[in-house]
Amino acid sequence: MAETSTIQHPVNTRQVVHSGDVDLAVTAHGDPQNPTIILVHGYPDNSSVWNPVINYLHHHFHVVTYDVRGCGESSAPGWMWDYTLTKLSEDLQAVMRAVCPTQPVHLVAHDWGSIQTWESVTDHRLKARIASYTSISGPCLDHIGQWFRQGLSLSNRKALGEVLGQAVHSWYVAAFQLPLLAPSAWKLGLDKAWPGILKRMEGQDVETNGSQRKDGINGINLYRANMVPRLSNPRIRQTAVPVQLLVPTKDKFVTPPMVESCYPYVSNLWRRDVEAHHWVIQTHAEWVANCVAEFVEFADTGRETPSLAKTRVEL
Repeated sequence: MAETSTIQHPVNTRQVVHSGDVDLAVTAHGDPQNPTIILVHGYPDNSSVWNPVINYLHHHFHVVTYDVRGCGESSAPGWMWDYTLTKLSEDLQAVMRAVCPTQPVHLVAHDWGSIQTWESVTDHRLKARIASYTSISGPCLDHIGQWFRQGLSLSNRKALGEVLGQAVHSWYVAAFQLPLLAPSAWKLGLDKAWPGILKRMEGQDVETNGSQRKDGINGINLYRANMVPRLSNPRIRQTAVPVQLLVPTKDKFVTPPMVESCYPYVSNLWRRDVEAHHWVIQTHAEWVANCVAEFVEFADTGRETPSLAKTRVEL
């Protein structure tokens, strides 16, 4: 059981959850008696990126966010290998034990939060602890690795074109492997320029945070510790957990074919597309919240609404 220290606030509860040597800043919103939804943020964000979605969910659910190690108010290990998928899964499990020790939880994740959460969703030891998973713009690295291999080995121009197309969208992954370039960019002013960059990419204002430099610099370790090992030596990672994919079709970083890399490995799958860019959790927060609420209620009750049934993927 994770040890916690708690500070009560009028509208939420803040905790520090210990995961090994790392302290994770955790915030819970809403009634703990309601179904628990844990939201996991991506890069280069912290948990505040979920605020617009929380505004719609906390009335009917127990909504939990936390700053991923290295980000926001959580502590930041200095060694690259402290950011592996295994360590990140241990963090999520510590949060799960702290905020909902006896009942299964619902997971919702975006970008790198989604990439790291696949590690737990595909861990059969956690099957009883995870009631559902909503993934947004963050495929499983092992699924991607298998997809790359198949696309490059098949004499199929369409498959090869999809793989090469994604490689173009993922140019920044290679840049993040360089030891000085990416951290220097954040130190030299990228943190201050980031709100304007987001506005140009997303077409409207999105919420920014007060720890952008820290989030940007430390989060680079996510790429360095995981991308090459997992893409070069992908594992077979399967899951029976109900999975919902929310797919922004204008995403500049994650293409729909890469999202579909999970299809061979997921037993129960639903998919909803929306005409939006990467940070859909801020620009289309109400839509995201409605999709999550409907999926969570289905996972808890077994009653599939007609609108949800239309999104089921026949595998």
